[in-house]
Amino acid sequence: MPKNTKVSDIMRTDVAFATLPGSRDEVHTLLKSKKVSGVPVLKDGKLVGIVSRANLLRNPEEEQLALLMTRNPIVIDPDVDITIAAKILLDNNIRRLPVVKDDKLLGIISVADIVASIAEMDIIDHVGQYVNPTVVPVWTDTPLNVAARIMELAKSKAAPVIDSSLEVVGIITDRDIINASIIEDTVEMSDMSNGSDDDEWTWESMRDTMSIYYSVSRVKVPDIPVKDVMVADLVKAAYISGVSECALKMKRNKIDQIPVVNANQKFLGLLRDRNLMKAIIDQE
Repeated sequence: MPKNTKVSDIMRTDVAFATLPGSRDEVHTLLKSKKVSGVPVLKDGKLVGIVSRANLLRNPEEEQLALLMTRNPIVIDPDVDITIAAKILLDNNIRRLPVVKDDKLLGIISVADIVASIAEMDIIDHVGQYVNPTVVPVWTDTPLNVAARIMELAKSKAAPVIDSSLEVVGIITDRDIINASIIEDTVEMSDMSNGSDDDEWTWESMRDTMSIYYSVSRVKVPDIPVKDVMVADLVKAAYISGVSECALKMKRNKIDQIPVVNANQKFLGLLRDRNLMKAIIDQE
């Protein structure tokens, strides 16, 4: 891949998207079927937002797409160098940029697209400098819904899975969580008392109570153990592996992160795809 690669050279033009008005259920199905982590949202052909797996998991009871999506997304011009795109993605902690020209959505460029380009650049710098050593692991038998909450609190999209011997035996990602999730419809009850707290003539036990039943629809993450959905066939890298070598592993295996191990296969940390983008920024 030559230097000065433009966004238009690597962006994807066949873009899955959602439209307003739209629903959470439609987006949930779209993310699963297209195996993507997020999509642009259009209204009357114009880009108005981005909706991602994180949006769904953070707001499990919200059904309206307009309230789920991130409004006024950051966009990029197709003629910009991909190094600029990498900086924007890193600085804003996002995974994708809609490519827009004259208010028209032309495509999308993601972290994965840039990493795929890095795979062709023959960058031999060691990946050790880009490894994130601070990760929050989960146990193999941790319920998936608990793991999802742990990852949310840790602001992490992936977590290593350890067994009772404290060995890393898998990886769980937000993709695995959303793929295992379902849309659950339930009926819940709320008790509304007719008596007022300021009414001296009523006692708590004697108040008339009116029961209101209402339906709730939410994204439900099942409480199955993490080991049932984790990726167990791990693609690993050494601390001294080259940047482009690891980028190629991510590209070929369609993964977002690689566990980094030492010569004794001891886990050292996670190499995330977004951190690999720092390599092309550092070489400027």
